[in-house]
Amino acid sequence: MAKINFGGTLEEVVTREEFPMAKALDVLKNDTIAIIGYGVQGPAQALNLRDNGFKVIVGQRKGSKTWNKAIEHGWVPGETLFEIEEAAKRGTIIEFLLSDAGQITLWPVIKPFMTKGKTLYFSHGFGITFKEQTGIVPPPDIDVVLAAPKGSGTSVRRLFLQGKGINSSYAVFQDATGNAKAKAIALGIGVGSGYLFETDFKKEVYSDLTGERGTLMGAIAGIFEAQYEVLRSKGHTPSEAFNETVEELTQSLMPLVAENGMDWMYANCSTTAQRGALDWKKKFKAATLPVFKELYESVASGAEAKRTIDTCSKPDYREKLAEELKELRDSELWQAGAAVRQLRPEKNKVEASMINS
Repeated sequence: MAKINFGGTLEEVVTREEFPMAKALDVLKNDTIAIIGYGVQGPAQALNLRDNGFKVIVGQRKGSKTWNKAIEHGWVPGETLFEIEEAAKRGTIIEFLLSDAGQITLWPVIKPFMTKGKTLYFSHGFGITFKEQTGIVPPPDIDVVLAAPKGSGTSVRRLFLQGKGINSSYAVFQDATGNAKAKAIALGIGVGSGYLFETDFKKEVYSDLTGERGTLMGAIAGIFEAQYEVLRSKGHTPSEAFNETVEELTQSLMPLVAENGMDWMYANCSTTAQRGALDWKKKFKAATLPVFKELYESVASGAEAKRTIDTCSKPDYREKLAEELKELRDSELWQAGAAVRQLRPEKNKVEASMINS
């Protein structure tokens, strides 16, 4: 494996050059990969694996929305699309890609099919790490592995179709066959990873839950709302407030950070912007560091897992989630964002609903 210097710490990573697709296909040449769960990660990983030449089947409830979605994606009932139990029976590798709450519900159904020598695959360490709460305890005579793409299923598929790849982590929780690590890496390459770094199930879920609640989603959404609210309260128009809060960040500045780092983005901004950002960065770090410490402890204690399980297991969860997302979508901030997006140069026209004549 290649050794890469990450800010002064040497880490081993697996690249496509040293573990090419041909090697991944050879490692799994005798396996049938059963995708259980066709919501977020499932479609992307299933389609990428299929397009890369692996033997893949999908397990869903017949007649469900996801069953019909799978048919739309080219999976054939009775050939590559089966009821969950049948897919679990046929598969030698079970990709368990349901939501965390869904995994808890379906584990009693899947467990009887996890016979000696099979592989149980996750893209999130939640179910295994918090087994006291989830009840997911694999039998000892199977391999249990993880490959976790660092992005949504949508991104995993888009990047694959663009000929790119997404970085992923991989881990082995249980190696009953002596070949679990090779399988984990092969699956990671197969689903479209550009490179993979090693972790364990606990570290994966701790960092993932912290990131999602922090800078990746929760924190940044809260910061957007706070700055937008201040600008609007001081008389700035919605379009100006949105552009200075969200649009410039996502369309101009973050692409520069992604391309060549934060310092390079700073270097390509005005001296006024540079000075202000460098001065206020310290204040924002001081203000948020206690919150991030509280967040990590909430994750490590299992409190976040408990809240997630309790909330997402309620029968009316999806309805309430839809209401929360509608509230977010209908807020002035994100309605302004919808109008701004329609005005981007790549858009051919502005929707009539955005124009008040």
